[in-house]
Amino acid sequence: MSETMLRWKEKRAVPSPARANYQTSSGMVDRSMMLGLVVAQVLLTLPYSFSQLGMLSGILFQLLYGLMGSWTAYLISVLYVEYRTRKEREKVDFRNHWFEVLDGLLGKHWRNVGLLFNCTFLLFGSVIQLIACASNIYYINDNLDKRTWTYIFGACCATTVFIPSFHNYRIWSFLGLIMTSYTAWYLTIASLLHGQIEEVKHSAPAKMVLYFTGATNILYTFGGHAVTVEIMHAMWKPQKFKLIYLLATLYVLTLTLPSASAVYWAFGDVLLTHSNALSLLPKTRYRDTAVILMLIHQFITFGFACTPLYFVWEKFIRVHETKSVVKRALARLPVVIPIWFLAIIFPFFGPINSTVGSLLVSFTVYIIPALAHMVTFASASARENAVERPPSRLGGWVGFYCTNAFVVVWVFVVGFGFGGWASMLNFIHQIDSFGLFTKCYQCPPHKP
Repeated sequence: MSETMLRWKEKRAVPSPARANYQTSSGMVDRSMMLGLVVAQVLLTLPYSFSQLGMLSGILFQLLYGLMGSWTAYLISVLYVEYRTRKEREKVDFRNHWFEVLDGLLGKHWRNVGLLFNCTFLLFGSVIQLIACASNIYYINDNLDKRTWTYIFGACCATTVFIPSFHNYRIWSFLGLIMTSYTAWYLTIASLLHGQIEEVKHSAPAKMVLYFTGATNILYTFGGHAVTVEIMHAMWKPQKFKLIYLLATLYVLTLTLPSASAVYWAFGDVLLTHSNALSLLPKTRYRDTAVILMLIHQFITFGFACTPLYFVWEKFIRVHETKSVVKRALARLPVVIPIWFLAIIFPFFGPINSTVGSLLVSFTVYIIPALAHMVTFASASARENAVERPPSRLGGWVGFYCTNAFVVVWVFVVGFGFGGWASMLNFIHQIDSFGLFTKCYQCPPHKP
């Protein structure tokens, strides 16, 4: 019996009042999973982006890319439901990965492109979480340098090989919502109470390189739906994903806009050399609490990003169907090792976000979904038989195609083109300034 039928029977077996309560709580957890994807360590780098963009541009880019991210997440959900419905009609088992959705709807060439971008993005997304762990814990205990902390947290994050699937992250993600909310409001309140530093300057935007670097970090911020299909597969009602993601994005904006604005208002151009906002706030028990909560949340997000990579690797070496937890865990370890190594080579917390955003996120979660939706429903028969048709209030199919075309052109030109140029220059500048394998990126002189 297929997994879909088993889950359907399980839901039907729950008495009606209990099922209603269960689905309500499940919806809350699903929102939390979305929030866990949308915002994590980027919360700490957005003030850095504001120092590159300026206050007005920072706010406008957050609103623009928040809307674009919700739109492409919606497109992915439509394509997943279309793929899933077709497979159920054919009475065949269906897979639960984005690249397999592309394969089922558009063929192997789309699958291969989707697999390449998706896996590479998730790989570097995991690298970024590991770098963030080392960057954050340093502000509690600076007796060890950030590279040593990367070794330690690499070992800690390697324990995610024992976590079987996304279902096991559901309650963790709800806790992650509380953690990020605390950290965001801590940044806001602490910055306002701290006040502006002496002779604070807000000179952004000053350079095109910095401007587009900051913009691509925000592109990365709202491009956290690379594991959309896996999350939908773990949901009891995947059709509700688009609404849940939109609500999650709106909530994220209530966290990111006040915190980034407040920190930039307080510290201004100093943020250009302090990509982690926590580094500028005084050490207090409130800051330490924020650091600890973010560390836990980054561990959860690391698992989110790595789990699809684990699945792909398991299928490649043909151990995905094994029931042995130990065997699967051992098989997954080769995925963690390169992540660990890359985090040690490129510990550039902040600049690496922009680079990944421009070169990988731009295609993975913006351009490819928009193009895939346009090609999937290009024929009149496909549009006529579509499981989910565009609402008339959004302009129907014409409105969808115009919006998709805008997303593709904008992200390709601004995100990948200008953003790729700027973020690569900035990344190379970090290598020239600090070197590869740097021991302690952006650390202040250590006091004896």
